[in-house]
Amino acid sequence: MAFNRSFSVEIKPKNLAVKLNAKGEQSVVKGHPWVFSNSIVKINDDAKTGDLAIVFSKNKNKVIGIGLYDAKSPICIKMIHNAQTKAVINHEFFQQKIETANQKREELLETKTNSYRLLFGENDGFPGLIADVYDTVLVVKLYSEIWLPYLEWILESLQETSNAETIVLRLSRQLENSTHHTFTDGEVVYGTLDNEVVKFVEHGVHFSANVLKGHKTGYFLDHRDNRRRVGEWSKGKTMLDVFSYAGGFSVHALANGATEVTSLDISKQALDVARENGKLNDYSGVHTTISGDAFVEMENLIKQKKTFDVVVIDPPSFAKQQSEIELAKKKYKQLAELGEKLTAKQGLLVLASCSSRVTGQSFFDLNQNVLNAQGRLFETLLKTKHDIDHPVTFPEGAYLKCGYYRFLE
Repeated sequence: MAFNRSFSVEIKPKNLAVKLNAKGEQSVVKGHPWVFSNSIVKINDDAKTGDLAIVFSKNKNKVIGIGLYDAKSPICIKMIHNAQTKAVINHEFFQQKIETANQKREELLETKTNSYRLLFGENDGFPGLIADVYDTVLVVKLYSEIWLPYLEWILESLQETSNAETIVLRLSRQLENSTHHTFTDGEVVYGTLDNEVVKFVEHGVHFSANVLKGHKTGYFLDHRDNRRRVGEWSKGKTMLDVFSYAGGFSVHALANGATEVTSLDISKQALDVARENGKLNDYSGVHTTISGDAFVEMENLIKQKKTFDVVVIDPPSFAKQQSEIELAKKKYKQLAELGEKLTAKQGLLVLASCSSRVTGQSFFDLNQNVLNAQGRLFETLLKTKHDIDHPVTFPEGAYLKCGYYRFLE
């Protein structure tokens, strides 16, 4: 394959010999992908970002894992291999990992879907790297410099596995400011991109993503199965989609025959995209949009005595750090209370969270307690997590949870 540019970078990796304290060693042996700086007992003085960290056991001097060293992060070693088997870190090594990841997605690709997450960071052995496919366009987002020395190998393997015609490189803010490369955010490194808005299909429903300017890689794929399910339950019903962003739940509802759908989001730009996404499908229902703060606008709808057969509340992460957990729970409690008031008799309330620091158990318990306090009979239909292309292989990798609550009166 021919890239559109040279991949020469300033970082030239070398091997580092690393020894950890007992806690760090145990974590690596158990397969956890993060090694914090305070776990390191011994490492080369000249360690640089992108170097291969060969982790040895403290007593037997046996290799227990291989990671990539990151000088700019408190998680200073991101593990890429658990040394139950020997490994040489080369093109073939990454090719095998990408093929393994692709096999996990095969079931999804047998549905009417051509958009999926091919690499889910640490969970697929690629910490700080995400790869999403939208039809024939592959979008790779980098969050760390550790991948720069290996990027050409990885992109070649991703293209071969996905058969992508175009590869777009997206960079985190830290990477954009890095002086160790000459890439730009949104650069087309392979093939051509005729339009930054790429159309794709999700369970037979048509969408689009702006792969150059959209959040993350352009769209949020993790809720795909929840969107499909909500769409099927919205046939012949009214539906409210709170924090709708580009209209994922709204568009599935419209495409499945909802009579009236209201998309609520603070971003007018996102609502424009939601309307356009709706128009990519045949639908006969009415699509209304409300731009404003979700908490305020939900209160307004309650004052207007509006209710909906299906209410979906899928907010952004409320707890980016440990200190925000209690405030996040307070907000989830408010949303559950508001959602209950907006859900019609025999209606369905869907409450979601993508705050990884708020555990699934904690979130579901909170919802249960709030709804019990409202005095309406309800049943918990489902508790769901990530879709199949977002496999979870370590505790912190699980962030998405979604509860389905049906009112019996």
